[in-house]
Amino acid sequence: MNIYKNFLSKEIFKKLKDAVMSDYFPWYFNEEVNLRQKDSSFQFTFTFIENGKEECWGEWLDVMKPVLKNIKHKKMNRVKANLLTRTHKVIEHKYHTDQKEGTTGILYLNKCNGYTIFENGKKVSSEENKYVEFNSNLKHTGSSCTDEQRRVVINFNY
Repeated sequence: MNIYKNFLSKEIFKKLKDAVMSDYFPWYFNEEVNLRQKDSSFQFTFTFIENGKEECWGEWLDVMKPVLKNIKHKKMNRVKANLLTRTHKVIEHKYHTDQKEGTTGILYLNKCNGYTIFENGKKVSSEENKYVEFNSNLKHTGSSCTDEQRRVVINFNY
């Protein structure tokens, strides 16, 4: 597992954060945080890339392209933004893997008391412009937060 603070340049990160955190970003409601494991949680998502194909266009794709240049990858399988809303207590979701093999990366867009936790006990706090990269077969989960209106991350699977 590799953790990079200040992963993107200030300019690239500001453009990405301003776009994704704006009132105009097209979030989509999902009745489950993890579609493979049903529970009572929900989240909002936006998919930039799915199955190696661009799923968005225009300004949303334009804001992602400079980010992808900072990630060493052969083929980007999926890029998806996740937004969890504030809860009264921090809620951890169920452990999962994003794909069977390859690498998973998580880019944190805002600082909050939410986190990513791995089945082995390792916990990564949500700090803006932090990037954690790990083997996709490591089971992990995210959490909600209590100190901000939302916790926003972008997941990369390659």
